[in-house]
Amino acid sequence: MMQFLNTLYVMTQGTYLSLDHETVKVEVEGKTKLQVPLHHLGSIVTVGNVMISPFFMGKCADDGRAIIILDRNGRFKCRIVGKTSGNVLLRHAQYKMVDDSAISVSLASIFTAGKVKNARNVLMRSAREADDPKEERLIRESADIHGEVLFHMKTPRDSDHVRGLEGEAAAAYFKVFPLMMRKTERSTLPMNGRNRRPPLDPVNALISFLYTLLLNDCISALEGVGLDPQMGFLHVIRPGRPSLGLDLMEEFRAFIVDRLAITLINRKQISIEHFEPRTGGAVYLNDDGRKTVVSAFQKRKQEETEHPLLVGKVPLGVLPHIQARILARYIRGDIESYVPYVHP
Repeated sequence: MMQFLNTLYVMTQGTYLSLDHETVKVEVEGKTKLQVPLHHLGSIVTVGNVMISPFFMGKCADDGRAIIILDRNGRFKCRIVGKTSGNVLLRHAQYKMVDDSAISVSLASIFTAGKVKNARNVLMRSAREADDPKEERLIRESADIHGEVLFHMKTPRDSDHVRGLEGEAAAAYFKVFPLMMRKTERSTLPMNGRNRRPPLDPVNALISFLYTLLLNDCISALEGVGLDPQMGFLHVIRPGRPSLGLDLMEEFRAFIVDRLAITLINRKQISIEHFEPRTGGAVYLNDDGRKTVVSAFQKRKQEETEHPLLVGKVPLGVLPHIQARILARYIRGDIESYVPYVHP
């Protein structure tokens, strides 16, 4: 299962990737900088001006190894994948569930409940670590709102009701997000609520980039079990939108990405020097910032945790693949319900 953790991130501009027998060659200005056995890689992510040989792309397609292309700001451009894997009957069952309003509402509420529970746990942990009594109170009040949302989530009226509850929890969460950062870092790394497309401050730029990395892992996990990442239940289906990938990602956002972002800021591993402003008020990570974040993200995925359905500990990076398999079993009818992962 560790193969799922081996993602090759290529961020040096002008890099050329090719295949030499069963080894990936990474070249910059004609000089070989890195060689990696192909079987060690589960996916490849390129950022910006990176070239890939057609033969290498074809080999990845044959093997079911995804190539994800991001622009230099870390925004998703496309995924290169091979033929659809998995049993067509599984996808047929998935499409039928998407069209069943009762099942869609139930799954949407389950995904949302997983997100809210994990966000609440992050808030409670931050409240315990807070030095300022007033800030501790504000964080706990946000956690209380999450508790109320979970109560109402037990009897959702429809998908719009679920999305409304999710929005209420998210608004409360990001209102106190800066309070989880050290006071010394808030002035240099301000956060003005949650904003994206484009991010308008450094903290939003950081978490948006991390969410993109996490989403690609979730999409790969779904494709790996044969599900269609575009046909989701919580997120509205739109052309080109990985709705099910976004659904699956919800339960991992807080404890994988948000905690990592807060740690990077509080430990001064990420500072204002790692960002650059763009026209229109947008803010993005620069080259050094992206390298620092990707390295930290890979290390974060190696950290281990316990899963209630497995014996022993598993790396955090494997969780999307485990949950994708559980979701596939539910859709096939092998189990009665899907249970989101809640991080302790």
